[in-house]
Amino acid sequence: MNRPEDGFETLAIHAGQEPDPLTGAVVPPIYQVSTYAQDGVGGLRNGYEYSRSANPTRTALQECLAALEGGAHGLAFASGLAAEDTLLRAVLAPGGHLICGDDAYGGSYRLFSRVYDSWGVSTTAVSMHDLAAVRAAIRPETKLIWCETPSNPMLGITDIAALAQLAHEAGILLVIDNTFASPYLQQPLALGADVVVHSTTKYVGGHSDVVGGALVLNDAELAERLTFLQNAMGAVPGPMDSWLTLRGVKTLAVRMDRHCDNAERIAAALSGHPVVTKVHYPGMTEHPGHEIATKQMRRFGGMISFQVGSLERALEICAKTRLFTLGESLGGVESLIEHPGKMTHASVAGSMLEVPDDLVRLSVGIESGDDLLADLLQALGR
Repeated sequence: MNRPEDGFETLAIHAGQEPDPLTGAVVPPIYQVSTYAQDGVGGLRNGYEYSRSANPTRTALQECLAALEGGAHGLAFASGLAAEDTLLRAVLAPGGHLICGDDAYGGSYRLFSRVYDSWGVSTTAVSMHDLAAVRAAIRPETKLIWCETPSNPMLGITDIAALAQLAHEAGILLVIDNTFASPYLQQPLALGADVVVHSTTKYVGGHSDVVGGALVLNDAELAERLTFLQNAMGAVPGPMDSWLTLRGVKTLAVRMDRHCDNAERIAAALSGHPVVTKVHYPGMTEHPGHEIATKQMRRFGGMISFQVGSLERALEICAKTRLFTLGESLGGVESLIEHPGKMTHASVAGSMLEVPDDLVRLSVGIESGDDLLADLLQALGR
C-alpha cells in the first residue's frame, strides 16, 4: 500500500499496483476480458461487470496517474483528444464559451473551433502570458480556461498559480494540459488548477507504442460526471493499452531526467549556432518564461523548438538528420524532429494560431547526448 508521503519514483512503481492477491504477481495482470461473472443479478464482483465501464488494468493505471499528479481522481481514455472531448462535454453546453492559449496544440484548437463550434460553443484564443488579456476575454457564459504550459510548439510558459486565481475569481475552471512537462516535472493541481489533461501517448507512456489520454482532478462531483461520460461515450483504453502505459510510467522519472539532460545541452548548442535565429526552450535564461518555469517546474523538459530563417532551410534540416527521426508525436525514448507548420500544426494554418514557417521542433530522446548533438550539427551544416 503506497503512502501519501511516498516519493514520486516510489508512487510510479507502486501506486495502484499491489501484487496480485491470487498469484502474487508483482505486475498488474492484463485483464483481457470484456465481461465478468456476477454474484447474482446485479451483484457485481468488486465493481466489475463490463470492461467499457471498468477494467482492473485500467483501474491500476487511473489510480497511479492520480497519485502522480497529487489528485483524488484519475480517468484514462483512448487518446488525449478523447480525454479533452469528455471533459468539454462535462463542462460545456450550447451557448457556452471557453478561452484557450493562442499557442495551443493544433489538434486541441481544431476540436474547439471545428467540432464544438458546430455545437454552439465559442472559443477565444488569447495570450496566456497576458493575464489582462485573459481577464478581458471572460464573458458571462465562459466556463473554462484551457492552458498548455509549456505550450506546443512554442514552449510558452504560463504562471499557473496566477491564472488559477484569475479563473477562480471569475468562477470558472482552469484546465492545464501538462503533456509537455509530465507529472514528474510539474504538478498543476498543487498550483491551483482544477483539472489536469495528459496525452499519455507522450512522456507518460514514453515508448511510442501506445496511444492514450488522461484527466486528473480533485472535485468529486465533476469526477462523477466524467466517470459517467467515460462509460456513456466509451472512449476508453483497452487493457493492453492501459498495461503498456502503466509500464511506461514506472520509468518516467529516470527518463525525464535524461530527456532534460540532453535537451539542456542541445538548447545551449543551438543558441550559439549561426544558422539558428531563435531558440525556444524555457531552460534558457533569455526565455521570457524562464523565471516562472524555474518556480513551477522541477526541470525544463525535453522539448525544444528553434527557428532558422526560412521554410526551405527548416525543411532541409528536417530531411538531413539521422538519429532524429522525422515524425509526429513526442515524448518517446527516441528523438524526433518535425516541421510543425506542415505536420502537427497544419490544422491551424491561416488562423491566429499559425506557427512560423521556419520553426523546427525537437523531441529530444534519451540516446547518447554526444550522438544527438553530432547528428543535429551535421544537419545544420555546422
